[in-house]
Amino acid sequence: MSQSTAKVAPKENTRGRVLFASMIGTTVEFFDFYAYATASVLVFPALFFPNASNINAILSSFAIFGVAFLARPLGSIIFGHYGDKLGRKGTLVASLLLMGISTFLIGFLPPAQGFWTVMAPLALVLLRFAQGLALGGEWSGAALLATENAPKNRRAVYGTFPQLGAPVGFIIANLLFVGLQTYLTQEQFMAWGWRIPFFFSAVMVVIGLWVRLKLVESLSFQKVLAQNKVVKSPFAVTIKRHWRPTLAGTFIMLATYVLFYLMTSFTLTYGTAPASAEVARAAAEAKGKAFDAAAFVPGLGIDRPVFLTMLIIGVVFFGIFTVVSGPLAEKFGRRKFLIWVTAGILVFGATWTLFFGPGQAAAMVGLIVGFTLMGLTFGPMAAYLPELFPSNVRYTGSAVAYNLSSVIGAAPASFVAIALWNAGGGNTLGVGIYLAVAAVLTLVALFLTRDTSDVDLENFVD
Repeated sequence: MSQSTAKVAPKENTRGRVLFASMIGTTVEFFDFYAYATASVLVFPALFFPNASNINAILSSFAIFGVAFLARPLGSIIFGHYGDKLGRKGTLVASLLLMGISTFLIGFLPPAQGFWTVMAPLALVLLRFAQGLALGGEWSGAALLATENAPKNRRAVYGTFPQLGAPVGFIIANLLFVGLQTYLTQEQFMAWGWRIPFFFSAVMVVIGLWVRLKLVESLSFQKVLAQNKVVKSPFAVTIKRHWRPTLAGTFIMLATYVLFYLMTSFTLTYGTAPASAEVARAAAEAKGKAFDAAAFVPGLGIDRPVFLTMLIIGVVFFGIFTVVSGPLAEKFGRRKFLIWVTAGILVFGATWTLFFGPGQAAAMVGLIVGFTLMGLTFGPMAAYLPELFPSNVRYTGSAVAYNLSSVIGAAPASFVAIALWNAGGGNTLGVGIYLAVAAVLTLVALFLTRDTSDVDLENFVD
């Protein structure tokens, strides 16, 4: 009897392997993603748009930054299809490889000169699109790896581990940039130093692949296979039968996305922009460029290495409160907990200018508050979104919701915020209102969605 049972008993992943594999993969993915995000502010405007005005170069760089978000829903459909038909493991390995290769190749791109005037930005667009495809499939797979292998009353806790990849990847990427800007001259950094983080990603990809190749499929997916419940077209089934949780999940993630990209990409641009026209004029003249006083928009005027350090400090709070959010989401329920956190995001948006007006100290407090809220809202998402969908379309459903939200939340966030800052002549009131509106939409979605803490993931099959 025991021998027969042993033969048919499904294989399980150990707890340590699940937690490490879910976190290391997303750390690699987010490291690659943030390396690009940081370079899009510090390097790419001058490297790929040398003939544009300062603000137009930044806007062009952020437009390419947004290309990845347009690719992410397509990535969620492609990787979700194979994740729900063939399994989580192989899909996770494929998404990691795609992200690693495309990021590594960005490090080889030449400046936009001569033949490369058009080809270099075009190649950047294509590689950025590939990054978006990869990230479109990565997050959901990592979230399922953690939550489908977790005990029922620990799913939100396990789910915080893939979420930790975001702050950890951010910190590693930006520490590299801070170190490079500190120990290299500006000429060295612009010529070759900025490429090092992109090449370094190859090391992290190897580590991530080594861990993920040792995984076995989750019990939830093994049961889908055993019951012959694999669907022919996961995306079609998701849209036809589960469009309500897909729509709800999209807006549940909205405030999280807007908050994060305001706290990282926008604040880095705004925080390091010259605080006075005189400083901006001197900087333009030092680069041999004409200064357009009419186009000048004041920022905080904080040195870039200093502000990057401030961001890293803020992201430490992001990581801490991502971990804190798991037990709280288990205790109070995902929905109730996220309602309170989103209300906090709304208040933060309404008081934005108190933090991000003149003054480095106020900005540091604002970064800490914003990233604390970010950790609290981001942490439970790896449990909440997958719990909305049955096992045979869970990869596709959670991925589509997560990445559709990236299109309406993350992709335009930096671009819209810069436009609002520019339109306000340096006043960031509009940026805070933008965040507050996103929080209201998320609150509506949360009020219209049930709590999922009691869902039996293993037996929830369509």
